[in-house]
Amino acid sequence: MVVDFSRLIKTREPQRSDVLHYHPLSVLKHYPKRAATSVSLALALTLLSVACTPTSQNPSSDQTSVSSNLQLEKTNYSQQQLAALNIAMIPSQNSQEQIKQRRLMADYLEEKLGLPINIQTPEEYDTAIDLLVEEKVEMAFLGPFSYVKARQRNPQLEPIVAPIDKRTGRPWYTSVIVSNTQSGIDTLEDLKGKRFSFVNKSSTSGYLVASAHFKTMGINPEQDFTAIEYAGSHNKNVDALASGQVDAVCMNKPTYLKAQKSGKLPSDQYKVLWESDPIPKAPIVINRQLPPQLKIDLQKALIDAPEGLVAVSGAKSAGYTLVQNEDYELIRQLQERLELEPDSGI
Repeated sequence: MVVDFSRLIKTREPQRSDVLHYHPLSVLKHYPKRAATSVSLALALTLLSVACTPTSQNPSSDQTSVSSNLQLEKTNYSQQQLAALNIAMIPSQNSQEQIKQRRLMADYLEEKLGLPINIQTPEEYDTAIDLLVEEKVEMAFLGPFSYVKARQRNPQLEPIVAPIDKRTGRPWYTSVIVSNTQSGIDTLEDLKGKRFSFVNKSSTSGYLVASAHFKTMGINPEQDFTAIEYAGSHNKNVDALASGQVDAVCMNKPTYLKAQKSGKLPSDQYKVLWESDPIPKAPIVINRQLPPQLKIDLQKALIDAPEGLVAVSGAKSAGYTLVQNEDYELIRQLQERLELEPDSGI
């Protein structure tokens, strides 16, 4: 059985360039610009805010409202037993630039929400998943597969937004397999007998998608590669390839393009052997037990975040858009395709 990615991606027209339809409102005929996304969000969140807000006969009652320009009023979440918002991030990128970016995002959310923000980036993907699943943090920046694994262990988890890729203007990205041209690798078949590096077994573009394609081709990495590494992050995979530690790697395409532009992986020495079909973007995930108003305020703050604050994962982004659990059905199907058992946390 061959997985047809294009049929699993929810699109409005049957073309690769189409967008994943993340918007819950059908009034938008085509994928909107960021301004249209904000209008959609304002309408959706106004309805949600009304549904979550008790009616009051007192016109001066202190209820947070949703306005068309998405202005936030600070809510006293401490009265709802939340003294701070604790956030975990998978270690997809760990450059000093990204560490600075995360601090800027924390400062922005503190200002918008009126809550202390604590962000941590563990060394391992699975540690970030565990922190959210075990409710030691209330929110996490996860990859698509990391989210699916986390949700299987804790059904209270919910994706609320995902970034829009600045290069394509779409809320999806792709995985690539890149080789060193000096290794005598011109096709995927040539990987047999070579050294290969994945990112992490919980990585979507750095493991899951490439593994599914290998299976389709009849390639068994455990048997066909002379060595398999797990670098731990996408930028570490770049380093492993550039240093000659391995002959080929898989990673997300934005990381590859950045490495190519910086000169780490020059095009005359490294080539893309394969590129995946679109993958839904990495979601920001919360626990549904959070105060309903905080979810609304988080969505508003993230949708309205300046572009310079959005790229906390390393990829250039043009903002955030709404997502829901069903948007990650593709990832669940790939998990089944590889016969990977739902994560038990063991």
